[in-house]
Amino acid sequence: MQLIFLYGLPATGKLTVARELAARTGFRLFHNHLTVDLLLSVFDFGSPAFVALREHIWLNVFTEACRNQLPGMIFTFSPEATVRPGFVPQVLETLNREGSTVELIELTCPIAELKARLDSPSRREHQKLTSVALFEQLHQHGSFDGSHMPKPRLTLDTSRFTPAQAAATIVQQLELSSTRHLDPLSV
Repeated sequence: MQLIFLYGLPATGKLTVARELAARTGFRLFHNHLTVDLLLSVFDFGSPAFVALREHIWLNVFTEACRNQLPGMIFTFSPEATVRPGFVPQVLETLNREGSTVELIELTCPIAELKARLDSPSRREHQKLTSVALFEQLHQHGSFDGSHMPKPRLTLDTSRFTPAQAAATIVQQLELSSTRHLDPLSV
């Protein structure tokens, strides 16, 4: 299995690009907020039980996807303070042990653009961060520090691409089979 690990700050367009990428490749989309929303129904965000169960679920889904020989999966992820530092290395180790690969793709955008995107209806749908004031506070305190992330295969500024163009670029750069063969810049 090939895991496309899309990561970036909140509101960089991870889910939007992931949906486009899934449509182009046929890969399954594992949106991290499906797990987050499940656990928020029982546990407080960042509580020890929440953190442990979230990572347990994520890793087990990856492992079972490999064992069930899915050709590919797309995972959305935001490096933030409640994710334990060993999580990403554990993902890489687990998938390597299962004979699978992980392609890290970082999505970025200027902070001003990110703040403009925060309070959108699509973000409220999954109990995502929507407050600019809270984002600023968390960002200032280093809560979104991604410096521990391994070097990505590709970094895309989503303010410079439509979601379709970003997905087409990922397909092209990773040489993935695409159900739609389009030039990434013409989409």
